[in-house]
Amino acid sequence: MTKSFEFLFDIGGPNGYLVHKILPDFCARTRAKAVYVPVLLGGLMKATGNMPPFQRYAETPSKWAYEQLEFQRFLAAHGLTKYRLNPHFPINSLQLMRGCVVAQRDGVMMPYIDAVMTAMWEDGLNLGDADIALSVLDKAGLDGGTIMARANDPEVKAELIANNERAVERGAFGIPTFFVEEEMFWGKERLGQVEAALLAMR
Repeated sequence: MTKSFEFLFDIGGPNGYLVHKILPDFCARTRAKAVYVPVLLGGLMKATGNMPPFQRYAETPSKWAYEQLEFQRFLAAHGLTKYRLNPHFPINSLQLMRGCVVAQRDGVMMPYIDAVMTAMWEDGLNLGDADIALSVLDKAGLDGGTIMARANDPEVKAELIANNERAVERGAFGIPTFFVEEEMFWGKERLGQVEAALLAMR
């Protein structure tokens, strides 16, 4: 039996990008398959009362400073030298994540994610601009116009909503979130625990 784990992500969050970049090596090492599950981070936060770190730690600047230090340590540890904080962050990622559902249905999810993650977190493009998003997809050899048009299909919208509702029911409140069977792990710093859980599977 092939081992697998779920990876709940949103293109609009930098930590999702960082995990995406290191998952190939992680999966090779653990001999496990990553099952990508598109969710909407803003929806998760709203449903669970969560807040982004810069708001959550607004009254504790030393905690926020430490969070940023750990972020830089993660970049250095994994050689993620191409990462850049997007100057347009945060953006509304709703259409992008609906587009991701379309790409998943069409079997082109990885090329889609690679294209938008690179544009967002390496090239600093404003993917909140529909024309720029279309251009990014077209340059990646994807039919951006068709994908983004289908992102408005009721079934696609319903699937992303269902992903979010299921995530909240299982205890998720942010990204990246991982599930090994029904055991939840939150945060890129928990990948060591995810690995241990996978290695313990029979």
